[in-house]
Amino acid sequence: MLGQDVLAELKSAGIEAVGLGRADLDITDPAAVRAAVEGVTVVVNCAAWTDVDGAETAEDAATAVNGTGVRVLAEACADAHVRLLHVSTDYVLPGDATEPYREDAATGPLNAYGRSKLAGEQAVAELLPQDGYIVRTAWLYGEHGPNFVATMLKLAVQRETLDVVDDQHGQPTWSRALARRLVELGLAALKGWAMGGIYHGTASGRTTWMGLARETYRLSGLDPERIRPTTSAAFVRPAARPAFSVLGHDAWEEAAGLAPLADWREQLARALATPAFSALAAAARKHAKDSATDGSTG
Repeated sequence: MLGQDVLAELKSAGIEAVGLGRADLDITDPAAVRAAVEGVTVVVNCAAWTDVDGAETAEDAATAVNGTGVRVLAEACADAHVRLLHVSTDYVLPGDATEPYREDAATGPLNAYGRSKLAGEQAVAELLPQDGYIVRTAWLYGEHGPNFVATMLKLAVQRETLDVVDDQHGQPTWSRALARRLVELGLAALKGWAMGGIYHGTASGRTTWMGLARETYRLSGLDPERIRPTTSAAFVRPAARPAFSVLGHDAWEEAAGLAPLADWREQLARALATPAFSALAAAARKHAKDSATDGSTG
């Protein structure tokens, strides 16, 4: 999802880029990775094991990609003097704060996935202290992969009401907006304007999953009251989820001269105007209209 958006943003900016998927490059293979980074100026690493629950029973496999693979990539970039933009996650944090996490906040993953991603962060910080850029994101949604916003719109056709968690707080982030920021950060790094270190690549503002679902319905012309609040206890998962994933954004201005990403509502409105989401919303509105018509004449 994010990788496709990064390539689209680079193409839009007229920047030559090569995208390598899982079938093209094994990031745990040192020789292959060294060959892949040869001759490039910036690497954006969107490769990751993202099955949070699956990592609970396959932590070694998750760490091989999210930790060992990132170390291999960081070593290759260090040897070739290539800047590395590495996408990480809020899951490296404990999720028990009441105020936005600063970029230098103490880490403390709750689950195997978070531990695997933290191993990757540590590798980048160790091997590329000046040329490594760790960009943590969270609650990502976009056109090119499974995500919460698309799921809510699809379920609008299947169910009259939906129970959605209202006790987890975060910052819904449009993958295209993050992709654009990664390109901006890469360009700033090449010009010597951006310092290496940790950045938080999430939207401004905050909400809950229920808040995101209701805003998705409202902006799509659906009744937001169809979304009903519930608690995390109603949806027990193998991996613990952080209750608070709100991240601070001071580093953008202080270390890169860039403004924080836009508010989550603004990002969501722009995302819902894209063809893929527009089609899902149109189908949901049609279903709601047809259901109302059937109910009034049945």
